[in-house]
Amino acid sequence: MTTLERGRHWSPVIESRDRKILRTRGRSPELIVIGCSLGGMHALHVILSNLTRDFCIPIAVAQHRHKKSNEALPAYFRRETDLQVIDAEDKQWIQPGHVYLAPADYHLLIERNGARGELSLSVDEAVRYSRPSIDVLFESAADAYKDRVVAIVLTGANDDGSRGAVRIKARGGMVIAQDPEQAEAPAMPRATIQAVQVDRILRLEDIAPFLTEVCQSTVSHS
Repeated sequence: MTTLERGRHWSPVIESRDRKILRTRGRSPELIVIGCSLGGMHALHVILSNLTRDFCIPIAVAQHRHKKSNEALPAYFRRETDLQVIDAEDKQWIQPGHVYLAPADYHLLIERNGARGELSLSVDEAVRYSRPSIDVLFESAADAYKDRVVAIVLTGANDDGSRGAVRIKARGGMVIAQDPEQAEAPAMPRATIQAVQVDRILRLEDIAPFLTEVCQSTVSHS
């Protein structure tokens, strides 16, 4: 069975093989990073609306968005989820149960200040024509959180995120790609699958249950 076939046939109960892999890592995820572009609004809606208020792992999102987009985006997602969804601010501490969106026309970076995670915003040049850049978010998260980060690449029309996914895997983190055949724009998850051996290829509706199970499994065995 191919990786893609395994991803399509995954059920919300993680197979015993996957549980053993998670236990051997011995570390629970402390951060989830998500990248998306074309079709990302719907994809994020499906994921966030299926995470309950007791899901405590913080999430940082780089979504390609119009330079003039505003507070309407986090306000929309707040209506659809029990989690706290906000635009990230510079030098903001990362808190459990929060979803941080990269503001329009800013790169979002993850830093570590001792044991605490911190957000940083940058107006450096666009990367692959994008600001915010998914690669910038993923690479900074990999350097700050190493094997305690989970990266998710969703629908999008370019290859942003693939280089960052390589860094995530090199630091021991987990990479999940949306099933390209289901994605509104398959180029982005397909580029990540081609660039790195992803841990899972999942249909959109399976991502939130998978995250819930992974975080519960690793916490209970850490």
